[in-house]
Amino acid sequence: MSDLKIQRTGNAEIQTASDGRIAVAVPIHFKRRSGRKLVTLPDGEILKPRPWDREPTPLQRALARAHRWQHMLDSGEVRTQQELADIEGVSNPYVSRMLRLTTLAPDLVAAILDDDLPDHIKLFDFSAMDPVIWDEQRALVASMVTEHESLC
Repeated sequence: MSDLKIQRTGNAEIQTASDGRIAVAVPIHFKRRSGRKLVTLPDGEILKPRPWDREPTPLQRALARAHRWQHMLDSGEVRTQQELADIEGVSNPYVSRMLRLTTLAPDLVAAILDDDLPDHIKLFDFSAMDPVIWDEQRALVASMVTEHESLC
C-alpha cells in the first residue's frame, strides 16, 4: 500500500507570541509511499484513513454507477436498458446485472459503502443475486460469510 510516513526529527518547540497566541513547532520528516498519506501520532499509533481518503472499491463504484444508470432511466434521459448499454459501451445483460444493485437492502448498501464486507464477497456475488426481498438478500450474504469461514 502507498502511504506518506511522517517522522519527527526533533523535539517540539512552543512559541508564544506577544498577543497571547501559541504556536507549536514540531520538526518532522515526510516520506511518500506510492502516493498515499499516513499520519503517525507521537505515541506511534497510526490513524486509520478516513473513508473519503481512500479510493472507492470496485463494489462501491459499481453501486454508484448502478444508481446513476437507474436515475438516467427514471428521468427519461435514456428510454431503455439497451440505449443505456449503447451509450456506456457495455452489454445489455451487464446493465441488467448492475441495476440489480439498486434493489439491495439498505444495511447491505451501508456495508458496501462503509467497506465492512469481508474481502471474499465480490461484485459478482451481488450482481448475480436474484432475490429482491431484503431478508433473502441478507440470508444469502450471511451464507456466503458462513461458507467462507467454514473453508478457512
